[in-house]
Amino acid sequence: MSDRWAGPEIRAVKGKADRREFIELGFRLNRGDPNWVPPLRSEVAALLDPKQNPWFEHGVAQLFLAYRDGRAVGRISAHIDALALEQPAEQGFGPGTGNWGLLEAEDEQAAHALIARAESWLGARDMTRVVAPISLSVWDEPGLLTFGHDHPPTVMMGHDRPEYQAWIESAGYSSIKQLKTWELDITRPFPPLIRRIIESGNRNDRISIRTVDKSRFAEEAALILGILNDAWSDNWGFVPLTDAEIAYAGKKLKAIVFEDLVRVAEYDGEPVAFMITLPDINEKLADLGGSLLPFGWAKLLWWLRKPQVRTVRVPLMGVVKRLQASRMASQLAFMLIDTTNEVANARYGATRGEIGWILDDNQGMNAIAETLECTVNKVYDLYEKAL
Repeated sequence: MSDRWAGPEIRAVKGKADRREFIELGFRLNRGDPNWVPPLRSEVAALLDPKQNPWFEHGVAQLFLAYRDGRAVGRISAHIDALALEQPAEQGFGPGTGNWGLLEAEDEQAAHALIARAESWLGARDMTRVVAPISLSVWDEPGLLTFGHDHPPTVMMGHDRPEYQAWIESAGYSSIKQLKTWELDITRPFPPLIRRIIESGNRNDRISIRTVDKSRFAEEAALILGILNDAWSDNWGFVPLTDAEIAYAGKKLKAIVFEDLVRVAEYDGEPVAFMITLPDINEKLADLGGSLLPFGWAKLLWWLRKPQVRTVRVPLMGVVKRLQASRMASQLAFMLIDTTNEVANARYGATRGEIGWILDDNQGMNAIAETLECTVNKVYDLYEKAL
């Protein structure tokens, strides 16, 4: 009889069959979790495909599978982002910092073996430090879910089994940063002080809030993500988005971007802030099992005509750097949230908003969330280890 706890064999993923097994393992190990939302297999495949994902223009990755008695029991990716290596070390990445991510494992022994193999791969390429987990790019699904396992993730957010935290920490990793998401009851009026700030902004002729124009989608996406690159450039973990990545992100998001949920704030006619709000497509994906076949595509297209959701998520917002120390920064944020909440509730049926992720040391954004009487509903930890 075989020993369940025999050390697993770690193999590098090679070819389409291995890649399919890598993807399917995530479904097999998470299928029993009622709060896990199956991603579309095509989306996961695109993330891992150098021919589709422009991250590979500046990054290199190797996927690994763990086997015991010929059966896959775990997976991990090891990767190096050349743009992350160029960032200042005090901002989280920098020279010598590699990453691993996409960890799934049946047991702690398999997890440790996979992490050790990823570390070995990174060390062989002159990496001296690991920051993990990161699903290839910090713009994808960074961090390990450590709080909030009791409800499903929203669109573009990850979900991990609770035991992974102890397994990663017992492999020698310590948390260096927490990413928080904040929950907001969008049916509740804002506090009087916030209403006065918003109304003051509405009376200011120099400030205007507009929706985006999807007929000029590529231009609008480039404008918004250009503000993002400026607004977030001093943040911990920042890695600039390339033009190809901006175009790719715009193409991926176009189907779930609705003009009245994406706002740009202008000051004297110049775009200075933005907020992207997305209806929580995960509420629909939960029923599709990761596939658009045979009829999932029709269900999804019908839903996208006029989505009705419980939750909308704000994955990205930003104010240009030159205004971030001013009172106007928070005023613009309150105005953007206010105008979007009204639409989200009236047209999309949403009663709940989720803002984030937000870095634990982002005092400005966390203060805005607290002032709006939001509550933290999920926390994702990023870990580090010296090699």
